Amino acid sequence: MEVLHNLAFGFEHALTIPNLLYCALGCTVGTLIGLLPGLGPLSTISLLLPLTYSIPTTGALIMLAGIYYGAQYGDSVSAITMKIPHASSIVACIDGYQMTLKGKTGLALFTAGFSSFIGGTVAIVVLSTMAPALGEVGFLFGPADYCALMLLGFFCVSFVSSGSLLNGLAMAMVGILLGMVGTDVNSGVARYTMGLPFLQDGIGIISIALGCFGIAEVVKNLDNKNVLTPFNGKIKLMPTWPEFKRIIPSALRGSVIGSVLGILPGGGPTIAQFAAYAADKKFSKYKHEIGTGCIEGVAGQAAADEAAARTSFIPLMAIGIPENAVMALMMAAFIVKGIQPGPNMIASHPELFWGLVASMWVGNCFLLVLNVPLVRLWLSVFKVPYTVLFPGILFFCCVGTFSINNSLDDIYTTAVFGLVGYLFLRLDMEPAPLMLGFILGPMLEENFRRAMLLSRGSFSPFVTRPIAGTLLGVIAIVVLWQLFVFFRNLRKSQPPVLVTEEGVAAG
Repeated sequence: MEVLHNLAFGFEHALTIPNLLYCALGCTVGTLIGLLPGLGPLSTISLLLPLTYSIPTTGALIMLAGIYYGAQYGDSVSAITMKIPHASSIVACIDGYQMTLKGKTGLALFTAGFSSFIGGTVAIVVLSTMAPALGEVGFLFGPADYCALMLLGFFCVSFVSSGSLLNGLAMAMVGILLGMVGTDVNSGVARYTMGLPFLQDGIGIISIALGCFGIAEVVKNLDNKNVLTPFNGKIKLMPTWPEFKRIIPSALRGSVIGSVLGILPGGGPTIAQFAAYAADKKFSKYKHEIGTGCIEGVAGQAAADEAAARTSFIPLMAIGIPENAVMALMMAAFIVKGIQPGPNMIASHPELFWGLVASMWVGNCFLLVLNVPLVRLWLSVFKVPYTVLFPGILFFCCVGTFSINNSLDDIYTTAVFGLVGYLFLRLDMEPAPLMLGFILGPMLEENFRRAMLLSRGSFSPFVTRPIAGTLLGVIAIVVLWQLFVFFRNLRKSQPPVLVTEEGVAAG
């Protein structure tokens, strides 16, 4: 009852006319930013932050938050329609684009929007009811625990790879090696930079994502002399009842996974989407269809993406620790307004905390209205012939990758990965495991080295700490079970041996 009372108090602030306008403006700007390939909430919030100085505190933070989770809503559009992802919509390229190739673009976009609504709703319930308690969960994780969590994440390779497991592991290793490029944070030594100064800060995930998925797909379409975008023709938007029944379990599963991973520092939407996709490929009733344009492959990751974006506010507002770059910018916005995020924020500024939480409910409904009925409008932009559209795609890819560091080198890097991605397409090698290795590899290395430094070279924290020991135990059980299943199937596949009076003969 106390939560309902607090939410009612929050709605009093969120439903004022100025705050409703700020929420609508933030959601609209975020959706438009999400539609444009390459541009993301980080660059948008950094550009708009100075403009919020003259806006009241609650309204400014509601608008910036709306830009963030609005961009998470909209970023799946370019991933599904053109296979051009943002960092948090990489997985949407797999089944979403396959659905586009099957003429189900409208259905895929409806699924992404509806699942995002479910993910946002579940995350707001978590945020409303358990924010102070869950904010301390991040403190329970030490370097050894994160290391075990990252190892568990690598098991997702077998799930996100639609080809052979060997190819998936090879691509993940390439991703790990790419993640090691740059200056070593412990020793300060440059690794694999080949003497190029712009590589000292490492390779940006946007450059790899846009190159391997977006530009590679453009080159492939031009190579195949495609003149029409793949979703020309009649657009089916609403799913049938059987399709609804397939969407909801995956969306709920992704919502829970995204809500949990959004709380953990280093987690967030990018990892949550991979985890949700892996869970769907393991537990979904239609798991054998995932990877071929399956509706579950869109629903789960979209819900996890949106849920993680909302719950990533919990560490910021509950304990004052931003878990990613966007949250660091949000923290700057709080501080500029004279608010110090942390355990005392709820008691000191209840109107701000509960007003922001309540505005997320409003923003979630607004985004559903903005995205689902207007899918046809968004798609009308892409109905122009491909030969006219692709220069615009390349332009926005260049603008997006340039806006991160204001460096032409990032554009050259994106172009190189575009050619590499095209080579991968020709070799039938999936880039998704590469992205997974690129994301998890540096985090695994950093936490492993930190754990070893803290334990003075001892491996004991990996088995004595409850979280790390449990996660590693789960990994061991899964590996043993997979080996058991492999040898059992191998034995069944062997022909029976017939014993005759003359001797032994194969049957």
